[in-house]
Amino acid sequence: MDTSPSSSPPASPSSSAPTDVVRAVEDLSTTLRVTTEEVEVVSTEEVTWRDGSRGCAKPGQMYTQALVDGLRITLRVAGQTYEYHSGGSQPPAPCDEPTE
Repeated sequence: MDTSPSSSPPASPSSSAPTDVVRAVEDLSTTLRVTTEEVEVVSTEEVTWRDGSRGCAKPGQMYTQALVDGLRITLRVAGQTYEYHSGGSQPPAPCDEPTE
């Protein structure tokens, strides 16, 4: 019987990250034409958006007036940060000009 301590390999980011974070990383890597390994997840924050714009309202657009649970995902590539917002049934989307 082996009594030595066992250790499991560290989990890869994709196996432990929420699906929306993985989607955001994949989207940004495709947009910037870099590998997913070059995309750093800076932070993820659970939020309740105040409407269907998910904190990224665009002028002239109408949004559902209901609270939407989601994530604010901050990513970094080569020193530049990018923000993605997720929530509801929509996939995470880049938000260049957050309104909340």
